[in-house]
Amino acid sequence: MTSKKFTVNSNLVLLVSIISVIGCMFMNIPLYAGFFAGIVLTALSMYTAGFKIKQIFNTMVSSIVEIKGLILIILLIGATTTVWISSGVIPTIMYYGFNYMNGVNFLLATFLIMTVVSIFMGTAVGTISTVGIALMGIGFGLGIPPEMLIGVLVSGAFVADKISPLSGLLNLTMSTVKRNYLQIIKSFSITLIPLIIITAIIYCIMGSQYAVNNYSSLEVYKEAIINDINISPFLLLMPILMVILSLVGLKSTITIGIGVVCGGIFSVAMQDMFILETIKSIMFGYSAKTASAELNSILVSGGVVSMIDVILIVVGSVVLVGLFEKSNVLEPIINKLISKVNSKFQLILKTGILSSLMTIITCDQTVGIILPGKTLQDKYEEFNIDSVVLARTISDTGTIIAPLMVWNVNSFIINSVTGISALGYAPYAVLCYLCPAITIIISWLTYRRKQKELS
Repeated sequence: MTSKKFTVNSNLVLLVSIISVIGCMFMNIPLYAGFFAGIVLTALSMYTAGFKIKQIFNTMVSSIVEIKGLILIILLIGATTTVWISSGVIPTIMYYGFNYMNGVNFLLATFLIMTVVSIFMGTAVGTISTVGIALMGIGFGLGIPPEMLIGVLVSGAFVADKISPLSGLLNLTMSTVKRNYLQIIKSFSITLIPLIIITAIIYCIMGSQYAVNNYSSLEVYKEAIINDINISPFLLLMPILMVILSLVGLKSTITIGIGVVCGGIFSVAMQDMFILETIKSIMFGYSAKTASAELNSILVSGGVVSMIDVILIVVGSVVLVGLFEKSNVLEPIINKLISKVNSKFQLILKTGILSSLMTIITCDQTVGIILPGKTLQDKYEEFNIDSVVLARTISDTGTIIAPLMVWNVNSFIINSVTGISALGYAPYAVLCYLCPAITIIISWLTYRRKQKELS
C-alpha cells in the first residue's frame, strides 16, 4: 500500500490537535476528549487528502493492537497497588520503615532505593506503583510534602528506562540502533554516573530538613497499623519475589500478574478478607479502615476501574500519533531539524531536540526512540560517530523527560497511582531535568576537546 503525502497544512493539523489537548487541561475536561478531537480532525484531513476510509480505519486499529501489552500492564498496575495495600504488604513496609527513620535523610534514601529497585525491576511505573507507594506512605508520615516526595520517586524510578537491561524502552533503543547491552553500557555510564551523584547531592540537601529525630509524629501511624492490620515480616517476601521474577527475565505482564495473584492470596490469608471481597477491591478499589484518618487517606487505591481513563488517554494518543505518521504530519519537523548539521555536536544536540519533541508531541517515548534512532543513523555514520552515542542521547533526552509532561502516558499512570499530577511533582523530579543537560554538556566538552586536539 503506497503512502500518500498530506496535501493540507500539516502544521495546522498538529497545532489544532495540541491546542485541543492543552485546552482540555485548562478547562478541566478529560484529556482523552482532546485526543479524540485531534483524531477526528486528522482523519477528516486525511480523507480530503485522498486517503480511503479503510486506510484510516486500519491505521487506527493497528495502532491500538500495537499497545495491547501496555493496556494490560496499566490494568495490572491498578490491581497491583490495590492488593499490595489490602494484603498488608505496603502497611508492613511502612511499619518497619518507621522503626529505622531516626536521623535518616529520607529523600536521599528514597532516591537511592528507587534507583536500585527500578534497575532490578526494569519498569519505572511498576516500581512506583509498588515499592514507591510504600515509601510514599513513610514519607507522608514524616511530613514531607507529597509533591516533593513523588518527584524523588519519579527521579529514581525512571533510571530503569535509561539503564536497566530489563527495560522494554532500553531494549527498544538498542534494537533500533542495532547495539547490545554490553556495547552501550560504557557510553551510557559517561552521563549516568555524574547524573546519579549530582542528583543524590541535591536530594541530600533538600532532605536534610526532614531528617527524623523523634518518633512522636510516627507513633500514631504505627499504632493504627499494628492495631488494625496484620503485620508480618513474611509479607516482605512479596517485593522480594517481584525483584527475583524480574531478574530471571520474565515479561513485565507476567511478573506483575503473579504479584497480583499473590497479593490476592495474602489478602485472604493474612487480612481475613473474603475471596469475593478481594476480587471486588481489585476491580473497584480498596481503602484501609484504621483509627487514623490520615493513614486511611494514604492506604487507598482505585483498582482496575480507576485506570480506564488512563487507557482511554493512551488509546487516544497512540491512535493520533499513528495517523500523524501515516499522513506524514511530523515529516516537516524532522526535515527542518536534521537539515544543515555542520558538526558532531550539532548532530547530538539536534538528536536530543528531535527525540524530546517527539516525546512531547506524541505523549509517549516510543516515537521519540524509533524515529530519531532510524532516521539519524546515516548521519552518525557520515560524521563517524558510534551509534551507541545515538542511543545514549535518545535515552538521556526523549526517554527521560516523559514524566514531566502532564499529557504524557507516564504522568497519567503516576497521577492515577499517587494522586499527584505532573504539575505538582515535576519541579522536584530533578534527574529528569539534569539528564538532558548533562548529556549535552558532556557532548559539548568532548567536541571542544577533540577540536583542540586537531588544532
